[in-house]
Amino acid sequence: MQRVVPWLKLIALIEPHYPTGKTGRPPFPIATMLQIHFMQQWFGLSDPAMEEALYDVPLYREFAGLDGGMVRLPDESTILRFRHLLETHGLAAQMLALVNEILTEKGLMLKAGSAVDATLIAAPSSTKNGFGTRDPEMQSTQKGGNWYFGMKMHVGVDADSGLVHTVIGTAANVHDITVAQALLHGEETDVYADAGYQVSKSVVRLTRFVGMWRCDRQSAGNWI
Repeated sequence: MQRVVPWLKLIALIEPHYPTGKTGRPPFPIATMLQIHFMQQWFGLSDPAMEEALYDVPLYREFAGLDGGMVRLPDESTILRFRHLLETHGLAAQMLALVNEILTEKGLMLKAGSAVDATLIAAPSSTKNGFGTRDPEMQSTQKGGNWYFGMKMHVGVDADSGLVHTVIGTAANVHDITVAQALLHGEETDVYADAGYQVSKSVVRLTRFVGMWRCDRQSAGNWI
């Protein structure tokens, strides 16, 4: 990953928004925080778990450039603030767009077709916290006869390579079909989706295709 991720280009996106540390302790390098952020995503680690892993796993420290003369490691609050920085300035979407542009230039993302899908991401439903309420951005939804509380991640992927080109997060109760159009990049000749995206056949012409639902590009604009 050190070799294949375009670290310098990603750092350039973040740099204009990163604190300069003119007062107080100097901030950690952007490269260090970005690599820690990526490791969080790759290994599914919470902020406290990521902090602990940096102390326990030498390879993680080496990857983040923390194996040299640094006497301190980023704590969970520092890791959290970096993620909030990306969220506040919409940098995650810009980073994804940059990576997709590079993949397209290398001929790895063909854009002839897209597959769309959604997955539920659970959130704590307990009100036993400092606010005494559940997260207002999360909602409940039913799937397969079971109830879930949290959010939903809607994803559009290149049908040939499986590379992700679009990600949209919503509350869990948002129906898949309402986000379908936004998951398309507009250059598809074919769009593939499961039965969760099926609507009236008088609106969209759907045919059974390799265990998924296929909607030709001519009809894709009528999904919403």
